[in-house]
Amino acid sequence: MKKRIKLSLLQRNAMAGYLFILPWCLGICIFVARPLYQSILFAFHDVKMFPGGRELFFVGFQNFIDIWIRDMYFITRLIAFFTNTVLRVPVIVVFALMMAILINQKIRFQGLFRTIFFLPVIIISGPVISELMAQGAATVPMLDTAMIASFLNEIFPNWLATPIVDIFNQIILILWFSGVQILIFLAALQKVNPSLYEAAKIDGGSGWECFWKITLPTIKPIILVNLIYTVVTLSNSDTNDIITLIMLNIFSGNRGYGFATAMAWMYTVLVAIILLVIFSFFIEREDKRLKDVRKRNKKEQKLIRKARKTIARNEIKMERQKLRNLKKQAG
Repeated sequence: MKKRIKLSLLQRNAMAGYLFILPWCLGICIFVARPLYQSILFAFHDVKMFPGGRELFFVGFQNFIDIWIRDMYFITRLIAFFTNTVLRVPVIVVFALMMAILINQKIRFQGLFRTIFFLPVIIISGPVISELMAQGAATVPMLDTAMIASFLNEIFPNWLATPIVDIFNQIILILWFSGVQILIFLAALQKVNPSLYEAAKIDGGSGWECFWKITLPTIKPIILVNLIYTVVTLSNSDTNDIITLIMLNIFSGNRGYGFATAMAWMYTVLVAIILLVIFSFFIEREDKRLKDVRKRNKKEQKLIRKARKTIARNEIKMERQKLRNLKKQAG
């Protein structure tokens, strides 16, 4: 009979996790790996298109150097993107958290409100968003942006006042990017144990204290997820000027695919640096005492394993000695 393999809970959870990510891994291998390799190849070549096909001429790092020397728009748009990201991401995440807390309350038509806040996710995809922006649907007509601009220019320098004014000009567009984040926060809030709030209220804790000491620490990993998701969404948005610049360089006669691909990779590296900075600030750092306990546990487990091996060796030696004595007695 075949022996049944018993798996621990940790191993079963690990297997379930691998099964969940398996379709994504297959999709990357089938659909992403080849274009990724091709884009890396283009970045180090000058790509020329001919009637018979394309030809690659190796130029090394010249495309990356030309980005900073020949293209005067890349640096200015990159600075504008970083400034807008720093200002827009907190607005989107905070708004999403506020809406998730409100929708998570026991109210009527809860499902309808969730649908309403998720609908903009469909609207901001594709060319629809460009048409809406052209018609002024991303602004608040009653908002006097001219007065806000003059007030901010008196307080802040121009390089900081301009993106803040842009936030007020496109406040509806910015809040449209919060649909997925609201759903993620809702899922996290529903996982918080209600008994924690009940115990806090018994001890006299207010709603504000419950939010800062229970809700926020519990959903801190989800805040990191939403921050990363928001940065990636904004960096790949159709309204992003750098994405538009890369697309224009692709069809430019004196630059082409090689230059545009190098620019895309340079932009990707810079976005990855932003994500690493966010990750380093919001990652949960392990307590020193917990680390010491884990180290002691590891040492104890090593000693136990060594002791078991020593006992097993001694038992084997004793068994062998017994066999030898029996053989001598029999002989």
